[in-house]
Amino acid sequence: MSTGVDQADAIVVGAGLAGLAAAAELADAGKRVILLDQEPEQSLGGQAFWSFGGLFFVNSPEQRRMGIKDSKELALQDWMGTAAFDRPEDEWPRKWAEAYVDFAAGEKYSWLRQQGLKVFPIVGWAERGGYLADGHGNSVPRFHITWGTGPGVVAPFERRVRAAAERGLISLRFRHRVDELVVTNGTVTGVRGTVLAPSDIKRGQASNRDEAGEFEVGAQAVIVTAGGIGGNHDLVRQNWPERLGTAPEHMLSGVPAHVDGRMLGITEKAGGEIINRDRMWHYTEGIQNWDPIWNKHGIRILPGPSSLWLDATGKRLPAPYFPGFDTLGTLDHIMRSGHEYTWFVLSQKIIEKEFGLSGSEQNPDLTDKDLKLVLKRVLPGAPGPVEAFKRNGADFVVADKLPELIRKMSEVSGDDVLDADTVTREVVARDREMVNTFTKDLQVMAIHGARNYRGDKLARVATPHQILDPKSGPLIAVRLHILTRKTLGGLHTDLDARVLRSDGAPLPGVYAAGEVAGFGGGGVHGYRSLEGTFLGGCIFSGRTAGRAAAAALG
Repeated sequence: MSTGVDQADAIVVGAGLAGLAAAAELADAGKRVILLDQEPEQSLGGQAFWSFGGLFFVNSPEQRRMGIKDSKELALQDWMGTAAFDRPEDEWPRKWAEAYVDFAAGEKYSWLRQQGLKVFPIVGWAERGGYLADGHGNSVPRFHITWGTGPGVVAPFERRVRAAAERGLISLRFRHRVDELVVTNGTVTGVRGTVLAPSDIKRGQASNRDEAGEFEVGAQAVIVTAGGIGGNHDLVRQNWPERLGTAPEHMLSGVPAHVDGRMLGITEKAGGEIINRDRMWHYTEGIQNWDPIWNKHGIRILPGPSSLWLDATGKRLPAPYFPGFDTLGTLDHIMRSGHEYTWFVLSQKIIEKEFGLSGSEQNPDLTDKDLKLVLKRVLPGAPGPVEAFKRNGADFVVADKLPELIRKMSEVSGDDVLDADTVTREVVARDREMVNTFTKDLQVMAIHGARNYRGDKLARVATPHQILDPKSGPLIAVRLHILTRKTLGGLHTDLDARVLRSDGAPLPGVYAAGEVAGFGGGGVHGYRSLEGTFLGGCIFSGRTAGRAAAAALG
């Protein structure tokens, strides 16, 4: 142990969802915890607060009520087909994947329910795949939206942490930036860092980095839960994999600036190993926020399957790169197309039924638990935030006729690469496939197939129709950007969340959880995510780290 400095049983670095879960478990075990975060108190909960609140459950009551037959075996088949683990260092990530699917099919639902978390009754179908049975994608809907979205996910853990703070077990120390892990005789025994000046910014905004002092605290266990690299575009580009082509010159940020990846390098310097640096999860349906909170603030469209997806020249993306099917495959295709942006072309009828927006602030009905407002989602008309983007968003264009729409698209892009004849040919060809209930077009097949699921037919997938049908208008086009979001690689950990050295042995005294650990093991998702698994990964790995550290402390 360090001497002459403030001491606790454990230190948790990062007050996001994983950090809150870890601190809560330590306190429940009677351990004294110092919880550090470089941001001010108003940012407690980190980027989880801003999320849509999607959670991955297997064979949940909501699934069964919607007629969905799910199982642990099917979910594990989907996970492994999606992750495509293929490296020697994937041994622990694979074990974490098996453990997480067990959790999602087991106690996860009842454990969260006991803490007051509830989910929306209609289960969403994310990452639909479009390949064979053992390939990428969810075979069934598993995306459960938390009643209260991201704040609703954070709330039970914040409540537990604040209650423990009142009991004197947790000390919350904001504006404390960790700069170094203290290593004594090969064991991590504490942290050193900088006390930052107070900041009264609103949640999500960039806080100052003015230095007001230094600090050092010691403990027998340090748990790193400081998030990923999505707010640091330089680090994203540095780690960008060659298999996805050249990194984008222009990206939007799906996370605040404080998601900077600092603790990855700091923990590595202390002896921890980072694996799978090149695995990351960025979205291809990003739009510029017309009312931004942070710099380059982007919002992801959560699309249903009906929009026509065109590249910058107007050519349709190939199967199975349809809206909501294969994020990574679509990203790969886009980055090899020669242009970094794409287009959705759709009708008013599609936007009303199929456009969701990721983010707690973009879903006030669900976030504020306003049942009357939620019920309006099944009525004619798009949700208010979607209509606001349609009116104000720089990436949205609206027209009554296709030639006018194409002209406006060219004005928005400003690069003169969109070919009007190509766009017209793609839209007309697609519309010809809509006159029958059967078709050779795989996307149209997918639309009909999706409506076999009651939840999609009720609230998510528009009745099949021709985009150019005037009764379904006006016509809409949306320019889509690459949106940074999740780090899939990270600190290598065993099933007790202990950080491993390059020789495979644990680095004594240090644990990691959440995005900084690739949501478990250094990359529990492998190459791809099934969605709804990031928040749950923070909860599961944070809980694991807290319990393991508490057990080791005795």
